[in-house]
Amino acid sequence: MTWKILALPPLPEEALRDLLGGLGDQVRLVVPARRDREAVIDALPDADIVVGDWSGALVLDAEAVRHAPRLSFVQQPSVGVDGHDLEALAKADVPVSNTAGVNADAVSEWCLAASLALLRHLPDADREMRAGGWPQFTFQRRELAGARVGIVGFGPVGAACARMFGALGCRVSYWSRTPRPDAGGAAYLELDELTASSDVLVLAIALADETRGLFDAVRLSRMPRGAVLINAARGPIVDDCALLSALESGHLAGAALDVYDTEPLAAADPLRAAEKVLLSPHAAAVTPEASGRLIQCVLDNLAAAVEGRPVVNVVNGVDPVVRRR
Repeated sequence: MTWKILALPPLPEEALRDLLGGLGDQVRLVVPARRDREAVIDALPDADIVVGDWSGALVLDAEAVRHAPRLSFVQQPSVGVDGHDLEALAKADVPVSNTAGVNADAVSEWCLAASLALLRHLPDADREMRAGGWPQFTFQRRELAGARVGIVGFGPVGAACARMFGALGCRVSYWSRTPRPDAGGAAYLELDELTASSDVLVLAIALADETRGLFDAVRLSRMPRGAVLINAARGPIVDDCALLSALESGHLAGAALDVYDTEPLAAADPLRAAEKVLLSPHAAAVTPEASGRLIQCVLDNLAAAVEGRPVVNVVNGVDPVVRRR
């Protein structure tokens, strides 16, 4: 029997058919009539599988799950599963998979590059030279080698960061909600101790109720004076107002952000005017290599689902063998 796949990524239908064409006659691809919630709700009753929307605009909340009696599997083509009601999907016995690990090298490279850019004041020097200056001794540039680097979250991205920063001679520590026995030489510290002892603090943790607002004014004030913050996780993990205040006061020397509370970042957002902030358009994971790994991960999981083999990267605790309704 043919599996009906409802594809929600923000791509033209023809591109989606090209990407999923390798699954052959086992599947039939459909897309919602419009890119809005109502169209998704209308399309869900006949869907066996949903390929999610990596932009987060179209999600499966509890109401959507109630409209999907045939839904057997959700494949999210990203690491984040923000917006999907994982509990409602688990109660419906629908496994949800992400693409954990496919972007680890790309994101960790961005974290490393952003740290170097801030510590060596590369954007500042470029800006002043283009304005006619010669800021050879204007900034207090620092070396990354020997710096204390703290990593918040130790999934694939956090582990890759530990390897890369460690290879450059940094003293790497980490915190995660579950300490890892295989941290590759990175030392585990409690979050407050890690925060207070990191010259470079890298955020690579998933957004959840317990991590939303994790870095508020109090926790940012515990960072060493002159430290820098790198956020490659999710925007709501950091209080933007508190971050701007810490930068303006001089307590923090800089911040690099790839993620924001609202994306795209509003034109009038004060982050755009903050010279101590290095801005990136949620592009840390956007490389051809990472995209290729993501596509292959999605295709492999979809093939496993329709062939009765276990899928990988299930994030909501449901049996990884997909059972058709």
